Amino acid sequence: MIEVSRIIDVPPDVVFVVLADGWNYAGWVVGSSHIRDVDEDWPAVGSRIHHSVGPWPLHIQDVTVVKAVEPGTFLSLEARGWPLGAAEVRLTLLPHGEGKTEVRMAEEVTRGPGKFLPEAVQALIAKPRNTEALARLADLVTGKHANRKAAQS
Repeated sequence: MIEVSRIIDVPPDVVFVVLADGWNYAGWVVGSSHIRDVDEDWPAVGSRIHHSVGPWPLHIQDVTVVKAVEPGTFLSLEARGWPLGAAEVRLTLLPHGEGKTEVRMAEEVTRGPGKFLPEAVQALIAKPRNTEALARLADLVTGKHANRKAAQS
């Protein structure tokens, strides 16, 4: 598995609130360009986000499926983008000091042409993409958290 991590200046439950809203997916997942639908019970195991991958008009319509979830701490997804393949993506949220979260994002190609590439080659693509995804997630989480705190004041 290829893993990246990032510290976000909010508690794990705040990060999970953003992950638990499937409509946020295209806002932080690099390559996801459009959300068509989110199953009502997202992020329950087996629920799906129906999304497009890639730029218009060449985008591919596919789904991401929840494989496992521990609310507030862990989310495992099967991210699909055929004909490119599928990957298991694990997001682990760990408390990191006072009011902060270490988000670990691990990815493993499970199907498709990418599975046959050496892990070092996969890492050349996945590490920068997933580092950017966590940067986007951090911005989304901290922005929503700041707006929520301001609304409560």
